[in-house]
Order: sequence, then structure tokens, then C-alpha cells
Amino acid sequence: MKNYDDSIAFLGECGFYQKAVFFLLCASTIPNGFGVFALVFLMAVPSHHCQILNDNLTEDWHKTAIPIMVVNGKQELSRCSRYRLDVLRNLSAQGYAPGRDINLTGLEQEGCVDGWNYSRDIYQSTIVSEFDLVCSEHWKQTFTSTVFFLGVLVGSFFSGQLSDRFGRKPILFGTTAIQTVFTLALVFCDSWAVFSILFFISALGQISNFVAALVLGAEIFTGNVRVLYSSLGTCLGFTVGYMMLPLFAYFLRDWKSLLLALSVPGLAYLPLWWLIPESPQWLLSQERVEEAEAIVRKAAKWNKVQAPSVIFQYYRVNPYISCFISAAVEIPAYISSWLALRYLPRRLSVTGILLLGAVPLYFIQLLPQNSSNISLALKMLGKYAFTTGSSMILVYMAELYPTKLRNTATGVSNTVARVGSSLTPFLLKLGLYNEHIPHITFGTLAVISAFAALFLPETFGQPLPETIEQIPKRERYSTYKCTCLTYLLLCQTLFI
Repeated sequence: MKNYDDSIAFLGECGFYQKAVFFLLCASTIPNGFGVFALVFLMAVPSHHCQILNDNLTEDWHKTAIPIMVVNGKQELSRCSRYRLDVLRNLSAQGYAPGRDINLTGLEQEGCVDGWNYSRDIYQSTIVSEFDLVCSEHWKQTFTSTVFFLGVLVGSFFSGQLSDRFGRKPILFGTTAIQTVFTLALVFCDSWAVFSILFFISALGQISNFVAALVLGAEIFTGNVRVLYSSLGTCLGFTVGYMMLPLFAYFLRDWKSLLLALSVPGLAYLPLWWLIPESPQWLLSQERVEEAEAIVRKAAKWNKVQAPSVIFQYYRVNPYISCFISAAVEIPAYISSWLALRYLPRRLSVTGILLLGAVPLYFIQLLPQNSSNISLALKMLGKYAFTTGSSMILVYMAELYPTKLRNTATGVSNTVARVGSSLTPFLLKLGLYNEHIPHITFGTLAVISAFAALFLPETFGQPLPETIEQIPKRERYSTYKCTCLTYLLLCQTLFI
């Protein structure tokens, strides 16, 4: 019984295929080196002071309109206040000179009602200068960074579960697309609120694609190459992005230009969807053996080695054993049906056994992807319940109808039930789109059948009706209708 590594040992550890995938996956982590560290440049706070309009002020008053403050032992212009301009205009119009005629410390001050002037010595513009996140709005600086990290947190939480459910490759490229597209969208924001929302969404893919790439490579590579990739390859890709960030920021001092540049690697990476494979191990866990073998055979072709005729024999489902188990389950089902018919009321026992069959079908979708044995056990439990219910409903039908109509009514009920059997293959085909659709569908049909059975009259311990007059009028139509419906839906569930 071979494990995965032994099954693909014929490929070798470091052929051309592994080298190509190794390089491409390492390249996918480059944009992750931008993410959190880009905040250093995007959220930088340039030197700033209140904007002073030049109207009706002499040059001396204009130069002294900003109060001088001592910060860390150094004198600098106040960042968040200025002298009231209406007062300065009056003093300027009257010919007073600041400092000589007027003591500035006694003048009333006001906030930066006309905005701020920002230094461009280092940055042309940042998020802070774009949306005036200073003074009374300075809390938004920290909040913006927190929003980013919350996005990373949420993305990391959900991406892992989605990756186990839908595959490594879709999540890798999906999160990369989210990070790239919404980073581009940030450039067109005209308000801080919109920027924060898009910033949160872009952060959803920040670490998520890194983890997806790490897991994907760890499941594709084997031996020393797996160790090299997991410990060094992904981290070097991350570091390359980290090193590229200050180069971009040095030549692009405007925050919008910087974000445009940081989105380019992600855009360039998206077309590589056709070159990077899905994890064969994940495909095997989904029982998609043919797809896993196709990937390995492609790798063998790239590495110029001969693949065996059967690669993953261990992972294949034996149809003979599967059929035998499904048939063997019917023995305890029929015994249970006999015991229930002998000792239990018909209506409640049929309803109960149908609900018992529905429950495991709903639980299957909650299982981890590698729980094939538990999944099989739940399916067989559903099979057991529905087989029991089918056997019981046959006896129940015979007890419901009078002698003159018993054979006809039972035949009609069986005819209607074949409609359900005819539709079942189409329902099973829905599993090609999502493996859980048939389970949910059959479980729901079982619940509806159980509900319909509640409207049937109780026949336990009563003699068979000989004439239709022995059946109360209010029960005649409901008996026929509900029996047909229950048997119709039940026959569909017998093919799980």
C-alpha cells in the first residue's frame, strides 16, 4: 500500500517540472513582501502646518501667522493651530507690526480651518496628506493600519477553510486577484472611508495567498525539495518583495503611483493560472484520482520519465467492494423494518426512519476533506435508513387501501415512485458541480417524505380495510396523495 510520496517517486525530486513550479510558486509570494511594510510609506506623516491665505496680510504678518512651539527641545511651527486670521487682517490693515507693536502670545488662536500645507521634501503625497489625517483626525492614521491587519486576520481565517474545501490553486489565485484588484481600486478613492473599506478587502488576500502557496508547494514537492521550498523558497520570495518596496517608494514619492507599481507583480502573476497545477494530494483527498494522475503524467512528460500505467492504485475506489457494502447494509435494514412493523406504530416509525436517514446526509458536508471513511459510514447509515423506510412503506401501503383497490393503488404508487427513480441519475450528476449537492438534495427529499407521512392514517393493530367505506372520507384523498408522494421521494433517496 503506497503513500503519495512513494507513488510519485518515479518523477525524481528535482526535475524540470519541479524546478519550474518551484520558481513560479516562489514568485507568487513577492507581492506579500509589499503589504504591511508599504504602510511605512503610505501612512507617512509629512511636516505640516495650517494653510494661510495671502489675502489682506502683509508679508510680516503672513510669516508670523503660525505660532511657534517647542517640541523635544526644538522650535517649530504649530501643526494644528494658527492665529485668528480676522484679527491679523485688522492689525495688518492698521499698520501694526508683529512683535514690535503687538505681543503675539496674547493673540487668540484657531484651528486649521483652511486646511494644511504639507512638506514635499520627502514625499509628494501620502494617505495622511491626501485625506488630512492630522490633528483632530490623527486617530485615523492608527485606525487605517488596524483596518489592514483586521483584513489580514479575517482573510487568514476563512482562506484556510476555503482552501480545504475548494482547493489550493483557486484560493491562491483568488486571494492574489483580490489583493491586486483592490490595491488598484485604492488609487481611485476620493474619501478616507472608502479607502478604509477597500484597504480592508485588499488585506484579505495579503497572507492568505502566501499560506496557500506554501501549502500547495509542500503538497507538490517531495523529500529535500519540499523542505527547501517550505523553509527557504517562500521566505526568499517574500524578502525579494520586501527589498523591492523601498526601491519603488524611492522613485515613486506619490502614494497613488506607488500603489499602481505594487499591483503590477500581482497582475503579471494571474496569467500563470495555466502553468501552476492543483495539488495532486488535495485532488486525491477529493477522490478526483483521474485529475491527480493527469497532473503527475504531465510532470513525467516535462521530466522526460516514463509514468507507470496506474499511479494511484491505492486511492481508487474498488467498485466491487463498494457494491458489496451497499448490498450488505440492506440485511440489517430489512430486519429493522420487520421489527418496526411488528412492534411500532406505522406513521411515527416511517417518519422517524426517514429523518434518521436525512441527518447523516447533512452532516457529510461538515466533515474535513480527508474523512473518507467517516463519509462512507454516514452514507451507509443513510442507505440503511432509506432501505428500512422503503420496506416499511410497502407494507404500509397494503394496509392503507381497501381490498378492491389495494393492488391498483399499490401499482399506481409504484408507478409514481419510478418517476423519482428516473430523475435520480440527473440529481447525481449535480455532484460534478459540487459534491455535496446530491447529499443535500436527498436529505431534503427525505425530510419532505417524512412530513408527508405524518398525514397518513395509522394502521398499526387494525384489520385491513375491505371496502372504501371503511376509510373515513377525510382520509381517502390524503391517503392516496401522501402515499404516492412519500414513495416517490423515498425512491429517489435509495441511490445515494
